[in-house]
Amino acid sequence: MASIELTNEPKTEFDKKLVQDAYNVNVAFYIHLKSFNNSVRDELTKRIEEVFFYSKGIEWKFDSFGIEKAGSRGKNVLAYFVFRTANLSELKKLFLDNFKDYENAIKITCSVAEYQKISETFFELEI
Repeated sequence: MASIELTNEPKTEFDKKLVQDAYNVNVAFYIHLKSFNNSVRDELTKRIEEVFFYSKGIEWKFDSFGIEKAGSRGKNVLAYFVFRTANLSELKKLFLDNFKDYENAIKITCSVAEYQKISETFFELEI
């Protein structure tokens, strides 16, 4: 497998679709759970779908969702949701509105990471 021509600028229309934002803010919400069973994943999925439903006017993209076992980041089982956004305050408000009454939550913690693109290269791989 050989790569073909590295470029710093997108040349094709497909390359232009791959261009990433110059700045990126990732927001991770961690829900510390009291307990975990088979229905918890479904409950969390339903709540996040409600966040999607009410999110009109908020610029963000959903990146990932998962559940971590106790011990990987602390003693609690954690459900996490990761978003990319340019509007942190509105996303926080929306998330809180949809999860403040979730009885299985001990607390919700949040991590915000800001990234700046240093460089971007485009290439294709022959297969």
